[in-house]
Amino acid sequence: MATATSQPSTPPTPSTPSAAAGGSAEEWIRRAATVPATDTYPGVDELLASFRALAARHPGLLTERRIGTSRLGEPLPCFTVTPGTERTEDDATGPVPQFVVVGGVHPNEPVGAVTALHLATTLCEDAALRAHFGGAWHIVPCIDPDGARLNEGWFAAPADHRRYGRHFYRPAGDEQVEWTFPFAYRDAYFDRVLPETLALMRLLDATEPRFLTTLHNCEAGGVYYYVNRPAPELYGLLEAVPAAAGIPLATGEPEAPHTPRYAPSVYGVIDMRDAYDYLEGLGADPAAEISGASSAAYTEPYGTFYFAAEVPHWSHPDADDNTPVDESYAEVVRERADGLRATGELLGRVLETAGPELTIPTPFLRAVKDFVPSLTKLGALESTRADTLEERPATAAERYACRHSVHSFRLRFGGMLLRALRAELTAGTATPVVRRCHQELERARALWEDEAEPVIGTPIPIAVLAGIQYATLLAAADHAA
Repeated sequence: MATATSQPSTPPTPSTPSAAAGGSAEEWIRRAATVPATDTYPGVDELLASFRALAARHPGLLTERRIGTSRLGEPLPCFTVTPGTERTEDDATGPVPQFVVVGGVHPNEPVGAVTALHLATTLCEDAALRAHFGGAWHIVPCIDPDGARLNEGWFAAPADHRRYGRHFYRPAGDEQVEWTFPFAYRDAYFDRVLPETLALMRLLDATEPRFLTTLHNCEAGGVYYYVNRPAPELYGLLEAVPAAAGIPLATGEPEAPHTPRYAPSVYGVIDMRDAYDYLEGLGADPAAEISGASSAAYTEPYGTFYFAAEVPHWSHPDADDNTPVDESYAEVVRERADGLRATGELLGRVLETAGPELTIPTPFLRAVKDFVPSLTKLGALESTRADTLEERPATAAERYACRHSVHSFRLRFGGMLLRALRAELTAGTATPVVRRCHQELERARALWEDEAEPVIGTPIPIAVLAGIQYATLLAAADHAA
């Protein structure tokens, strides 16, 4: 297991030419509160219309260009904020630095849409901020519009976790933009690059960015971060920004057990090479489980500093409660393993029964065919991992993370399987078997929603989430620059 580095007791204060231009810890924290309030997430059309309206207000400063085409034929735009007249060349360090910001890499994570628009707006309106960075910002509002449109059913009511789960969509692993970059390691090889991923690869090759962030958000709990190399100067600030907004850090179980932990809630990026070695160590076949690499891995040759802020839709006080509980760490991991296995078995039984009679090859069906078998496999891996853990009490945060993850998988994958079955009902192609499976899963789903209620937590205002993401990405870009 990786060990954490020591954490600064107070946020660091980077040097800056002007406090008004940004750069001090206090200024980044202040900027977190500048995102306008909103109760909804924008759909794809609304988001792009807002970017184009901004470009029309700032001609020459914000420009649009097409970088590719989605699988369903939708143009993929990138909007670039130029340095303006403040700077064209850095005599001390060479070419103008390039900053790349990508939204919608996972289409069920829309906080980044609000963050990206606010970032672009601020850069256009704040000449001092542009001068501080002195570079070009390339902002892709939504790299997977096809997938984002399949989540728009809950964008208008994001605080409603029942509606969220019933309108949820996340692509199968080999259809996710962020995880379909080329990968070759030992017996694993992946080159089935998506058109959207290829568009990003071209952008990254053309810019060789000094800084890259892909805009993510998690579901419930607290805030956590990924960086591709240690950055101790940032750790205090990354704690201070959510703290100032009253949002906890996520200090329990990491998203991936094989990631290095640099500081509380700050992890090294998920590296598929580490994932391969981890899975092999647990007796699994890594080549069968791993698809592609990430954008962070792709930019390694350019020396890019990669950063991602994961902010939660819902907050829970247990997310950063490190008080020991009356269960051992191994016990809460085994509880998670049992929950994952039971969920996988129920969904797998429904899918196996209805599958031969499903006639519509929806994205939801492709996704559950990928995810549902992985639940039982993940449950088995977690059971094996539990046997290797040291005997110690679990913390409240670890117990919460393990329990919430089971509820999350139930609501996500159960919701997508329901959408696949409902497509047959809507089209008038559902056989009696499909109808019975739909009824069975609806009953299970209602029970799961009730059981998840006390674990989900309190919904966080969208502006707070986007503000944390906006402020921390600026601080990370400042660190990179």
